[in-house]
Amino acid sequence: MSEQRVMLRVSGIDAVDTEDEFDEDGEFVGLVSTETNYVHDKWLICTNFGVHTMQSSGCNFLYNFMFKKLSLPAFTIQTLQKNTIVECPPKSGAFNERPPKLPTAFRRFYERGDFPISMEFDTYGYKIAWKVDIEKLDYHHYLPMFFDGLCETEHPYKFFARQGIEDMLAHGGNKILPVIPQLIIPIKNALNTRNPEVVCTTLMVLQSLVQSADMIGEALVPYYRQILPVLNIFKDKNVNCGDGIDYSQMKKQNVGDLIQETLEFLEHYGGEDAFINIKYMIPTYESCMLN
Repeated sequence: MSEQRVMLRVSGIDAVDTEDEFDEDGEFVGLVSTETNYVHDKWLICTNFGVHTMQSSGCNFLYNFMFKKLSLPAFTIQTLQKNTIVECPPKSGAFNERPPKLPTAFRRFYERGDFPISMEFDTYGYKIAWKVDIEKLDYHHYLPMFFDGLCETEHPYKFFARQGIEDMLAHGGNKILPVIPQLIIPIKNALNTRNPEVVCTTLMVLQSLVQSADMIGEALVPYYRQILPVLNIFKDKNVNCGDGIDYSQMKKQNVGDLIQETLEFLEHYGGEDAFINIKYMIPTYESCMLN
């Protein structure tokens, strides 16, 4: 049995064992016998009236009342009470991942066999085997479906989506520009997942998109309000390695640097109105062409 000394507030007691261990508020020091810390079968309270016992339920309440501070929200009248702690404001969760609703449309269409693709392996690794000529595909139908797969993080869905977009952009030419309005919602949904892998992949797809054909960069300018808010959140999210080397830059997995690079692509290919629209959505961005 270990012994502890605790402070108990009891009314009607004017004397205690030792006068040097109580304060002017009427608190006194009692001798407590317990088997485990903070979990008591009985407390023995020694006063000048004798030894009194208290059951564990009353002990727990008394202990919480005396020693545990009450956590309260800020800017409330309750915070003026004694023995309270003001809670910190809640986190906004701006950087928290927001997984998409599964299954995605791309996954449903792939499992249903709607895509004329299959996977093959050669000396360079995995690649898509197209069952039809890419130039003959209906871009209004297939390209938005592949962009919807940007949210995917599981194999083989993410491979088919990303490789399919790359192949269609490489062979699309003038077929891509009329489809731009249908691509905005899939791009926005992919960025809103706030998954670093998905965000980096989407940014690289944006870079390929603006370079795939003429006028695409300018066609994206009216949609900056849908695309750029998430980029504004992650723009300064870099890896602090001190004097080390961040090898993710070579793999294009550093979100902050990739966002800066993508914004420069958008400004370069977006025409004369691109910079002012980027600046409106991302005030910290500085022009790579005017400076």
